[in-house]
Amino acid sequence: MSFWQNKKVLVTGAGGFIGSHLVEELVMCDANVLAFIKYNSRNDWGNLELLDKSIRENIEIFTADIQDGYAVKKAMKKRDIVFHLAALIGIPYSYVAPLHYINTNINGTLNILEACLTENVSRVIHTSTSEVYGTAIYTPIDENHPQRGQSPYAASKIGSDKLAESYYLSYDSPISIIRPFNTFGPRQSGRAIIPTIITQALSGTGKIKLGRVDPIRDFLYVRDTVKGFLAIAESKKSIGQIINIGSGEGISIGELANTIVKMIGNQTQIEMDEERIRPQKSEVFELVCDYRKAKEMLNWGPKVNLKEGLEKTIQYIKINLSKYKADIYNV
Repeated sequence: MSFWQNKKVLVTGAGGFIGSHLVEELVMCDANVLAFIKYNSRNDWGNLELLDKSIRENIEIFTADIQDGYAVKKAMKKRDIVFHLAALIGIPYSYVAPLHYINTNINGTLNILEACLTENVSRVIHTSTSEVYGTAIYTPIDENHPQRGQSPYAASKIGSDKLAESYYLSYDSPISIIRPFNTFGPRQSGRAIIPTIITQALSGTGKIKLGRVDPIRDFLYVRDTVKGFLAIAESKKSIGQIINIGSGEGISIGELANTIVKMIGNQTQIEMDEERIRPQKSEVFELVCDYRKAKEMLNWGPKVNLKEGLEKTIQYIKINLSKYKADIYNV
């Protein structure tokens, strides 16, 4: 019998990019999955709509909003493990609507933590982001690197991380914090940099509009990220810990774009678009992961290299290009 068989698991943000892949993996591991989806009048389940019917039939859907503490508590009833992924994640939109980020990322996380405490959930995995580190003081970045809120989004995630930490320290809540670097793969929205490049390269316009091309990022294929979530949940050693998940390799956005263009094979020119450039002091210039802690504590490490992951992502987007808006700046 596997660790996950018949485990009652709640996944918030289940309709998102990483959330949908996590739900899919949990179902394949025979977990009992309750997928928390933000309510909408269309009854749209986000990326869960794209899963194979055999997977969807084994998912229970709970529609609500993590800003509603009463609804969160109902979703938490009799759950063994909670993966908390629900968050507002777009950095450009956080400049426009910072209060929305506070209400969702901080107050929403508070509702999750409080419900987990009162309902005696045995494991809570809270999702952080590498953006909390800001521009690297040193690389690769380990979990002791200072944090810096260089955008309202990053500040809201620092706040939610600290709340999670406080519930472990104050109430001995069984919380772990996973801190993924830049995850990519099939089903990712056009807001993210890799789908932005791929969709424009495939659109046939001969141009790719980007912001700055000198920032360096660490890209991890989504299946490896999901394996990191599972490894953390399966390990008691991870309770009370913050754990980085990344590839350990950095690449500039310009180099990434050139690599994708060569792989697709279209004649494409890269242009700078002022609208896509972050405010100067808000730009994070380098994020490269030190995942030694995950390796030593969990025996976790990346299995899919960047080229393999890009090939899978390009193939997915080729088939689903009509679902993307390649001609606009997706905030």
